[in-house]
Amino acid sequence: MNDKIKVAAVGAGYFSQFQYQGWRNMDDVRTVALANRSIAKGEALAAHYGVPKVYAHVEEMLDAEQPDLLDIITTPATYREYIELAAARGITVICQKPFGRSFGEAVELTEIAEKSGIKLIVHENFRWQPWYREAKRLIAKGQLGTLHSAAFRLRPGDGQGPQAYLDRQPYFQQMPRLLVYETAIHWIDTFRFLMGEVSAVYARLRKINPVIAGEDAGYIVFEYESGATGLFDGNRLNDHVAGNPRRTMGEMWLEGSGGVLRLDGEARLWWKPHHGDEVEYAYDKGRLDSFGGGACEWMQRHVIAHLLHGAPLENTAREYLVNLKVQEAVYRSHKEGRRIELAGFDPEERPVLQTFDGPI
Repeated sequence: MNDKIKVAAVGAGYFSQFQYQGWRNMDDVRTVALANRSIAKGEALAAHYGVPKVYAHVEEMLDAEQPDLLDIITTPATYREYIELAAARGITVICQKPFGRSFGEAVELTEIAEKSGIKLIVHENFRWQPWYREAKRLIAKGQLGTLHSAAFRLRPGDGQGPQAYLDRQPYFQQMPRLLVYETAIHWIDTFRFLMGEVSAVYARLRKINPVIAGEDAGYIVFEYESGATGLFDGNRLNDHVAGNPRRTMGEMWLEGSGGVLRLDGEARLWWKPHHGDEVEYAYDKGRLDSFGGGACEWMQRHVIAHLLHGAPLENTAREYLVNLKVQEAVYRSHKEGRRIELAGFDPEERPVLQTFDGPI
């Protein structure tokens, strides 16, 4: 490969701005083109982020530009077509989440990439938010001691009333699965990043806002192979104490034998050693002008470092299937009202339908 990686992208929806911003900020990347069904919408985005060409069709773009990497920033219904086009041309792919419309489809997408020999990475960026990377560093250096619990309280405050989600991602209202499939999956991945592998789950889910199709609140209890536990307590209706409730989307507590690390809504980390006073822990909170402290850019930089220098790669499609297995266990737990052990659990046996049938 040349010194600069040639990136092409497809999609011009709300969230794509953060990915185009990330590519623009990188000296070792050249964004050569984007494709979008609406040329006018694509051209407006391209002009803002300095992308030189806009195409209506992905296949035409890939043949004309011959990029090293395709960034898919669309919805799951399009993934198979675009991954197959990239795979046939030997092009690395970053694919947006939710990764596949079902666990079975996610497996098929993974196998398409593996059989062709291309790298397929899922754009799961929450683990790249600066507060979680710093928490991981503190865990690794032993400051927290032996971890025994993690808890996250999700309160973005964007899900109340008939106008819920319409200003950013209106399709949320029609998604048959919402809280876990679209949102809690981020903490399934992030908790695994911080706490290790999941051994069992128990979940109770709810739909509070009647105008939406899927679930928007729930509790998920995680058991980890280490013996630690995790709690995800989420609803999208209420907000939390923060100038921007979407910056962290909630609050976190990590507890270990050495003390407690707490994340607040302003992305501040607070450290309380065992039997000691809580003090703010200073660290770089990342960008204020982008989502999640610049998490998209950090994730993208990670992939480019792998392509240019062979650095280890996180969130490959094969690795991401572990998250989706946990996700399916969560839905099965809710549906059957019981604790689900991950060992021996088959997500494709008696799959939970893509409709939410929990308590209203």
